[in-house]
Amino acid sequence: MEGKMDIGLIGLAVMGENLALNIESKGFSVAVYNRTVEKVDKFVQGRGKDKNIKGCHSIEELVSSLKRPRKIILMVKAGSPVDDFIEQLIPHLEPGDIIIDGGNSYFKDTMRRTQYVESKGLLYIGTGISGGEEGALRGPSIMPGGSPAAWSHVKPIFQAIAAKVEDGTPCADWVGPNGAGHFVKMVHNGIEYGDMQLIAESYHIMRDLLGMTPDEMSDVFAEWNKGELNSYLIEITADILAFKDTDGQPLVDKILDTAGQKGTGKWTSMESLDLGIPLTLVTQAVYARFLSALKDERVAASKVLHGPNGKFDGDRKQMIEDIRRALYASKIVSYAQGFTLMRAASIEYGWNLNYGNIALLWRNGCIIRSVFLGKIKEAFDRDPNLPNLLLDPFFKEKIESTQGSWRRVAAAALTYGIPVPAMTAALTYYDGYRSERLPANLTQAQRDYFGAHQYERVDRPRGEFFHTNWTGRGGETASTAYVA
Repeated sequence: MEGKMDIGLIGLAVMGENLALNIESKGFSVAVYNRTVEKVDKFVQGRGKDKNIKGCHSIEELVSSLKRPRKIILMVKAGSPVDDFIEQLIPHLEPGDIIIDGGNSYFKDTMRRTQYVESKGLLYIGTGISGGEEGALRGPSIMPGGSPAAWSHVKPIFQAIAAKVEDGTPCADWVGPNGAGHFVKMVHNGIEYGDMQLIAESYHIMRDLLGMTPDEMSDVFAEWNKGELNSYLIEITADILAFKDTDGQPLVDKILDTAGQKGTGKWTSMESLDLGIPLTLVTQAVYARFLSALKDERVAASKVLHGPNGKFDGDRKQMIEDIRRALYASKIVSYAQGFTLMRAASIEYGWNLNYGNIALLWRNGCIIRSVFLGKIKEAFDRDPNLPNLLLDPFFKEKIESTQGSWRRVAAAALTYGIPVPAMTAALTYYDGYRSERLPANLTQAQRDYFGAHQYERVDRPRGEFFHTNWTGRGGETASTAYVA
């Protein structure tokens, strides 16, 4: 193999291997390294055989084999392994060389690393990569952020390997400085949690309230995938429900009902608390996974705690259509909350995010890819400063036309004792957001009563605070008004 390689990649687990093969298939040469060097030899002699891929047995060999400015992607576990490899790479790199973290790193770690790597005269990119194993190989969604000067050097590679939308536009574009790329990937994963939970709740209602078989539900999801709910997650749900175990029985019925997680949904909820954004649906989806993990407790509780046991006697076909509409309406709220969180972060961290472009990045290649995202891009094309997707004319009309079904499904689930935390969180958010007057006036009165925390008045300008001596014993001293 002659000459220097276009890009280096460290970490030959599933994602790393597939990404290396994807890059090579688009005409770029790749040098690869793995801490366990046996994996390097196995890959180069196996899936990478006879390809423009060079196996390296040390960091020094990897760096020396690359064209300048050197570009090295880390496909390693988030956390300390990323910091460890940065420290190993820095002594061998020169000013202008680029370190790229392609893992699921926490965005504040990426902010810290960008500053640190830049202080060494190098450039840094923290990029979200979504699409799983298949996406990494065939075309993922790529969300890069970090050192802006690095983008022109990696843009040809990233846009070549990314998924494309119908007109050929790549699902890879610069998101913003420092941690912006990983923040957007974090929100993507949070929305993914919400989408999965909403689908699971729809399945739960059909299974336990309507008594439908997996095959029947598979047919429903397959039909839904032909319309406005068309998406990767709906498509695979139809496939999963149709899949049979070796004994011919539905495999889904044999899978233990405890859901795992890797933390990105939790990060999204935590950041919403820090920024004061009501990300209620995603947070309920995270909590639903926590609750599912309490399997032994739930089994014991099911023997002593009882709920309604009535049977649904309504129109099953109409209920299935209501569930579809409720799922769509809830999905609108999930994305509305996610984009509101990104808007708040963009202001907080000075990122100047382009929300239409972000929707385009997610239009193909990633786990939440769907036709729905095209409508979100259109919404932000109409109004780049749109404060909430619910206010866009298209989504406003959709919510109004589906909310009857949405309310019927929520009422039926609660009446018959089927938990739908994400769907009801979406509905109560919608009702709260459209309410001119909420009961928080009473909350403020209570806070002032027991803690002299003060309140504003409807008959006075915003920003003026008042305290009442509610009992006649409290005096006139008030607490300072502040937001924690």
